[in-house]
Amino acid sequence: MPTDVLTTEDLLHETSDDLAKEESLPGGATLTPDLLRRMNAYWRAANYVSVGQIYLYENPLLKEPLKLEHVKPLVVSHWGTTPGQNFIYVHLNRVIKKYDLNIFYIAGPGHGGPAIVGNVYLEGTWSEVYPNVTQDELGLKKLFKQFSFPGGISSHVAPTTPGSIHEGGELGYSLSHAFGAAFDNPDLIVACVIGDGEAETGSLATSWQSNKFLDPRTDGAVLPILHLNGYKISNPTVLARIEHEELDQFLRGCGWAPYFVEGDDAEKMHELMAATIDKAIEDIHQFQDNARNNNETTRPRWPMIVLKSPKGWTGPKVVDGFQIEGTFRAHQVPLLVDPAHPDHVKLLEAWMKSYKPEELFDENGRLLAELAELAPKGNRRMGANPHANGGLLLRDLEMPDFHDHAVTVNSPGAVEVEDTLVLGSFLRDVARLNQGKRNFRVFGPDETVSNLLQAVFEVTNRQWDAREFSNDEFLAPEGRVLDSMLSENQCEGWLEGYLLTGRHGLFNSYEAFIRIVDSMFSQHAKWLKVCRELPWRRDISSLNYLLASHVWQQDHNGFTHQDPGFLDHVINKKADIVRCYLPADANCLLSVFDHCLRSRNYVNVVVAGKHALPQWLTMDQAVVHCTEGAGIWQWASNDQNNEPDVVMACCGDTPTLEILAAVSILREHLPALKMRVVNVVDLMKLQPSTEHPHGLTERDYDSLFTKDKHIIFGFHGYPWLIHRVTYARTNRNLHVRGYKEEGTITTPFDMRVQNDLDRFHLVMDVVDRVPNLGSKGDYLKQQMQDKLIEHKHYINAHGQDMPEIRNWKWSAAK
Repeated sequence: MPTDVLTTEDLLHETSDDLAKEESLPGGATLTPDLLRRMNAYWRAANYVSVGQIYLYENPLLKEPLKLEHVKPLVVSHWGTTPGQNFIYVHLNRVIKKYDLNIFYIAGPGHGGPAIVGNVYLEGTWSEVYPNVTQDELGLKKLFKQFSFPGGISSHVAPTTPGSIHEGGELGYSLSHAFGAAFDNPDLIVACVIGDGEAETGSLATSWQSNKFLDPRTDGAVLPILHLNGYKISNPTVLARIEHEELDQFLRGCGWAPYFVEGDDAEKMHELMAATIDKAIEDIHQFQDNARNNNETTRPRWPMIVLKSPKGWTGPKVVDGFQIEGTFRAHQVPLLVDPAHPDHVKLLEAWMKSYKPEELFDENGRLLAELAELAPKGNRRMGANPHANGGLLLRDLEMPDFHDHAVTVNSPGAVEVEDTLVLGSFLRDVARLNQGKRNFRVFGPDETVSNLLQAVFEVTNRQWDAREFSNDEFLAPEGRVLDSMLSENQCEGWLEGYLLTGRHGLFNSYEAFIRIVDSMFSQHAKWLKVCRELPWRRDISSLNYLLASHVWQQDHNGFTHQDPGFLDHVINKKADIVRCYLPADANCLLSVFDHCLRSRNYVNVVVAGKHALPQWLTMDQAVVHCTEGAGIWQWASNDQNNEPDVVMACCGDTPTLEILAAVSILREHLPALKMRVVNVVDLMKLQPSTEHPHGLTERDYDSLFTKDKHIIFGFHGYPWLIHRVTYARTNRNLHVRGYKEEGTITTPFDMRVQNDLDRFHLVMDVVDRVPNLGSKGDYLKQQMQDKLIEHKHYINAHGQDMPEIRNWKWSAAK
């Protein structure tokens, strides 16, 4: 196990028996002179191709003098990180071949798109995926033109980039994605390049701790490569400006063994990087061998590499009197080449010719054979690694029959059950059936037990590779549950990496705090949207959220834990990607979640309560209802032979309870009133069918909600969301009650009262809107107002809801 920082001198004196078989190496060097020459040439080729992508759409091999018309009219990209990533890529290629490794590459500084695209092209994968971009002069021209150009590809690493599972747009999640990919992939090494700007994000700073959750026996390995090039867009980076000793101590304090590769002399840096990466790979193999064959249980201090190189390495040194290389000015486009800077055409030409393309490509524009052979072959190429196109590896879950977990409902509302507790037993069986396949995990920030899913611990443990004490529960080096880290960002990142590499899982969270991953969800949804447009990208398992501990049951937590706004955020994404389900009871929850775990290429959001609530539907009824997504509950309605006077609609477990309680009051006091009860499970049903594939047609919507009757709608979340998804419908008489940002530490029913979602307010809504109720309506409204006052006095005196609320049961229609 490495304990000291390796220096250049140390590494140059380490010998490699494998490389010495064919040729002795001078001075114990890792690279033969010929291999060093060819690797440096390959690096030059990658840099040349990167610069060409940024600037050119004509004259790709500079066979004629460069002119302004050969340059793209709008040059947009990032150069600063690119040469360093090219350097890393060529060195990873070498160790893949030397050790026959299964490695793919995650580009944390994903805005270095020219590097990854260029390397995937040089290794041949790009042309296999996109046959029109051939490995010749014409193909090189197409490669250059498409980059950051209308109708082409983005300047970031994206789904269009073979070999990638990590979008380069938003920084912070590369290392958590890498660990998610490594879980349950024992022969995989994920090389994760982390930019020093990215390292300043909260998500990345936390993800250094992911090494406490990696089992060397059953998981793969992650090789972080912290790329210190010193600058962000216009500022220095923190980790590049602290003392070497402080950085070393920081990384060691996070449980890593850092190896430093520092400098700007290409020849020395190649040798140092080669020796360092060999050492890291050998460390990884030793740790895994000790764990797998020698029963070593000590948590390894996994190796990582700190690569310190100039920003914009090999690029323009000085332009117009300003230093470029090694400064923040190299971050994006280091050289403006446009009509306002005509003299810069010659500078660009000199820069590109400094890589000596005539020594890299033949007359036809193909990479020279002696260089091309440096790349791995077949699926060993990082751009072709099947783990980076996870649908290739995806296998269906073995699913239990969810009917076996059904709650017996002899009559609506006769029994109360904690919905997520029932779901927990179903998930337990999913975990049990797929133990051998090692392709299913439950993720969450220390909330699996709190959300009543603890039945999963009957068959598995929490994965944990740090210290254990005697009173800990369910901790083990290997387990199907990853919930021992209190970070929504890490759980989301781990799960995304797990799904993107061809496995299945779910993320359970408190509803209010899922908002922490709003932007991560957005990035994943965008990824799925683009993947749908790429026929070579295979479908992956859906990203499934279970949101429990929701807004309406936060007795002791109060206002901070009350936010149902994730639903509002989710429906902004493309309709063919997102799904939102709000099952009314446990049987509906089982039916919905079985569907979600079987689905592909969606983001499914399921909101369910963990407190005991009435159960409404038998399992057979629940399956039919959830398949329809929305429907009339005939047993609760009394308009079968007449036009309804009012539609009482609900979406969510708590709104369903209050709507039905309001209906029971109205039936008792206004027996002539005709009411239709409509329950919505699939929120997207409310959208028009022209807007969402699950949406109801105009005719079907009107058959449920009528064209002109008043609709009193109890909704789980913010009421304006319902108005938003139904704005184009014919019936404009929609009155929605939901969460309106009122709350505190109070009783469950008082939360509903504070937000006007309680049965008393709902009854008054009906009285205020349905005409011709006469004095009966007036008296009923007064009674409801009296009840609200009575309620307030009671909870202030007793600290709990009134008995008539706590003990309420649905009664048959009168």
